[in-house]
This record gives sequence, C-alpha cells and structure tokens, in this order.
Amino acid sequence: MSDQPRDWDKELADIDKVIAKSPAQSPAPRGAPPVPQGGGGRMTAPASGGRFPVFTTWLRVGLGLALAVAITQWPYHNACGLNLAVYLGAIVTVVVAGVWSSITSWQRRLGFAHFLSLLVLLWGLVLTAREVLPRVGYARHARSWSCDAGVEAS
Repeated sequence: MSDQPRDWDKELADIDKVIAKSPAQSPAPRGAPPVPQGGGGRMTAPASGGRFPVFTTWLRVGLGLALAVAITQWPYHNACGLNLAVYLGAIVTVVVAGVWSSITSWQRRLGFAHFLSLLVLLWGLVLTAREVLPRVGYARHARSWSCDAGVEAS
C-alpha cells in the first residue's frame, strides 16, 4: 500500500461518470429485470408477446382446473392394483398441469391465473397424499398396493 492518502472525491466522481453513462450505452441483458424509467421510479412490466401467449396460458390453467375438478368424479374402483396405478397416473397429470400452468402464468405476470394454477397443484398434492400415505404406513388405517384375487374384479 502506498502512504499517500486517497482522493475520495476524485474516485467517487469517476464512479458517478461510469454509472451515468452505462444504461444509455449498454442495453440490459435478455431476462434482466426492468430498469426504472424516468423520475417516477416505477418499474415497467416486461413486454408480452401479444394476446396469444396470454390465451395459451389461460388455456393451460383452464385445462388444469377442468382435470382437477373431473378427477373427483373418477368412475372406476381405485383401491389397489392396476386401477390404482392408472388413478395415480391421473393424479400425477393434475400435478404436472398445475406446475406447467403456474410456470407460464408466472412468466406472463398473470396473478389470478397463477393463483388458480397453484390451487390445481395443491389439489393434486392433496390427492397424492390421500392415496400414498395410507399405503406407506403413515395413516391410522393402512392400505395395500396390491389386491387380493377377488377384489380387482369387482
């Protein structure tokens, strides 16, 4: 280190110059958060690609909601065996629909769609827990994964 004292005014002036010219000369990288515009200090929302991405996001949310509601009316016996596996596959589809629609609604900044897609995801996780937990011994009444000989035919 040198024994000379630092000229803080000069160093801070240099930093102020760099800060003052950097936003005007270099564009923000892709995916960077928005830069405040003007003196109001308000952030601008990212530009959406038009109506089609919003439509497809709502379509995903709607399909997820329809599947989450429809699975409550499952018409087949799903206590064990192959029928249970098919039912668990349908529940996984509900969870995937919730995750998929929540990601796209988050990217499009659609708050209500994101809330609904998180509800679909939560409902899928509740259904999964309702079927899996009794079979792994984490419930008062245990169930089995496989069926006896006469149970699957009914």
